[in-house]
Amino acid sequence: MKTIKEFIEGDDIIGFYLLKSADLKQTNSTPPKDYFDLVLADASGEIPAKLWDVSTADKETFFPPMLVKVRGIVQKYREKPQFKVSKLRPADPEDGYTLTDFIRSAPVPPNDLVYTIKTTAAGISDTDLRRLVDYCIDKVGDKLMHYPAAKAMHHAFYAGLAYHTVRMLELAEFLCKQRPFLNRDMLLAGIILHDIAKTEEMTAELGVVSEYSFTGKLMGHLALASTWITEAAIKLEMDPASEKVILMQHMVLAHHNKGEWGSPVQPQTAEAIALHYIDQLDAKLQAAEDALDMMPDNEQWTVPLRVLEGKALYRGPKGEA
Repeated sequence: MKTIKEFIEGDDIIGFYLLKSADLKQTNSTPPKDYFDLVLADASGEIPAKLWDVSTADKETFFPPMLVKVRGIVQKYREKPQFKVSKLRPADPEDGYTLTDFIRSAPVPPNDLVYTIKTTAAGISDTDLRRLVDYCIDKVGDKLMHYPAAKAMHHAFYAGLAYHTVRMLELAEFLCKQRPFLNRDMLLAGIILHDIAKTEEMTAELGVVSEYSFTGKLMGHLALASTWITEAAIKLEMDPASEKVILMQHMVLAHHNKGEWGSPVQPQTAEAIALHYIDQLDAKLQAAEDALDMMPDNEQWTVPLRVLEGKALYRGPKGEA
């Protein structure tokens, strides 16, 4: 069975894949007809797909994430690979596959990632900041072990949120050594908390986001994390209006930098500036790494990437191991 990374235009594919998303839409024809806008995935990557003839039974059968057996043809649409589905059915237990066979996961074991985050939190010397961080980590619980960092933009895989956080902590440690004027405790605490409320913003199973939650849609993870910090301060009998609490909220609320990106304020402390650019660097490099890893071996350019302002990446020669 071919992996998605191995798909080539014109391939007639029969195989088992993860149905990552299935959005019911309508054509522009008269009268309009229902169709499924799908995403199929495996551990090597994912591909958009279309099922044009959708029956009533189909609408009651396919609810991602789930394993499916598909038949169809690999095509190109606007220079991007796309899969035209001709047959689709749910996988049976007798087929011998499980969801975990098709799930992309962080390249570091989740236990190791969570251990690093908790060890870093324990090493924050400022008692107030450490207590705020510990409260939020405890609030998240086991979700930190498996949640993705996004639905599609970056680190959209099993344990992606923890992997993103750890990679950012590594970059922060380097910056703090290079520029000792930075408040290390504040920066590390801000990194751990900046995306932590994505565990409430999104509904996810095995690293696949099925939808944004009611609270997530109306508030978003920046506002949610800010309220968690206030909640933590109250529960821990700290003054919610104290300088440290406000600075932590500022770092969370400013880390997207611009209003159109979701931040109500722009970074106004050195640590908030560092957090924003560390976040951007890790997110963009992960998106680039994923695109290069998933592209077919016979291609030199990736598909256009939204996180990189719609630009495609050129593969280029590989460096020496």
